[in-house]
Amino acid sequence: MAMKPSAPARRGPPALSLPLPPAALKGGGWGLLVLLILVGIPGFVWFFCRIEPGAGEIAILTAKTGEDLPSGQILALQSGQKGILLDVLPEGRYFRDPYHWDWQIAGITDIPAGRLGVLTRLYGQGLPPGQIIAGADQKGIVAEVLRPGKYRINPYAYAVELFDAISIRPGSVGVVTSLVGKGVLNDELPAQARNLFLVGEGMKGVVPEVLDPGTYYLNPYLVNVVEVNLQSQRFEMSGDDAITFFTLDGFTVRVEGTIEFNIARDKAALLTHRVGDMEDVLKKIILPRARGFSRIEGSKHPAINFIIGETRQQFQDNLETHLRQQAEEWGVSIRSVLIRNILPPDQIASVIREREVAVLVADLESRRVDNTVLFKLLKQEHPGTLVIVTTKASDSELIISLINEARIFRFVNKPVNLTLLQSHIVAALERYHSFKQAPALIRTQKAVASPEIVDSTAGRTILESLRAIGGRFTAVFRG
Repeated sequence: MAMKPSAPARRGPPALSLPLPPAALKGGGWGLLVLLILVGIPGFVWFFCRIEPGAGEIAILTAKTGEDLPSGQILALQSGQKGILLDVLPEGRYFRDPYHWDWQIAGITDIPAGRLGVLTRLYGQGLPPGQIIAGADQKGIVAEVLRPGKYRINPYAYAVELFDAISIRPGSVGVVTSLVGKGVLNDELPAQARNLFLVGEGMKGVVPEVLDPGTYYLNPYLVNVVEVNLQSQRFEMSGDDAITFFTLDGFTVRVEGTIEFNIARDKAALLTHRVGDMEDVLKKIILPRARGFSRIEGSKHPAINFIIGETRQQFQDNLETHLRQQAEEWGVSIRSVLIRNILPPDQIASVIREREVAVLVADLESRRVDNTVLFKLLKQEHPGTLVIVTTKASDSELIISLINEARIFRFVNKPVNLTLLQSHIVAALERYHSFKQAPALIRTQKAVASPEIVDSTAGRTILESLRAIGGRFTAVFRG
């Protein structure tokens, strides 16, 4: 906001002339003349020569006699010149000859709290091409600013523009961009000093030093300041921002969690110039690396590993370590990574939600009649439950019998290959999901135990236990 010169409040009057008739000078007229002079001169001086700026005012003097100003000059800067003087009169009482002087009363310049004033010099030599800040005796913007307070500024010599002071809040820093100086492509600079993200002293661009929390009165025509928050930021990976990836067996897993991060103080200037604001840091540095790592790491494990076992915790720890290493070189500090939910695919999640026993893994250690009875009765009562048997037995007749009569889904030889076992479990869960989608398929899995088996002592005991448990199994059966 530019402050314009105020209109003159009072001006000195022209010279006063008091003609007297010739008759008044005869006889006692001389005494009257002396009396008028003694009374009139003090009154003339008091009423016509007195300059008295009040509180909060200044007096601007104009010389009415003297040499004319040169072309283009607006102030009388030298003694004996005619025109407006640069210096003003502060509050007080002054006397000037109204024949040689004129004056006007104007208000002082008041810079309110929290603001600053930028001076523009209205007199002096013009600026060279490309220069925006005026030096001594040059016309243009002055580098020094006016802090809050009252100043006696000649409105014919300077225009004052008000700006807000720069306030850096706690937990933040100010990144400074110099608007004046040499450019980075200047021919005087060596090749290795050009095209830098940060510039040195006397150059135009982002400076490496930042402003700590506080209030600063900086000329906005010299520098631009951007506040950067250094406090911890939390990003919620949920909804559209959740991470999804394919597992080793081709399922889609969805990961929800929280990433807490902040910007390092010593890298704030470089980071904001190379990357951008806080949202840019998140979208250009953190999230791409989190998604890329998750897709690579997730493709190493089958879906079942993200539901049971320690894979979930290992995934979280490895993701945090990866992000710390990748973000540190950019000046971003990863405070923590928390995985709240790993959502399995619907084929597996539906089984878990309904708390049904979809797959039963049984360890068959011996050839006992109870084993065959158990599996036949299980598939009779719960044909949808798929059974995987681990065994050392090499009896092909037993294996063929269990497959044909007890509808065993898979056999795994001992010692067990865990990777193979996991793949069989995932395949069994997929088959179970297909049963849920088409219940008619379950009838093909139902085994029919003979009356002798049902009426036997072992058969009755096992059948009562299965019916008491219902459709849920929680243990591994050992034969």
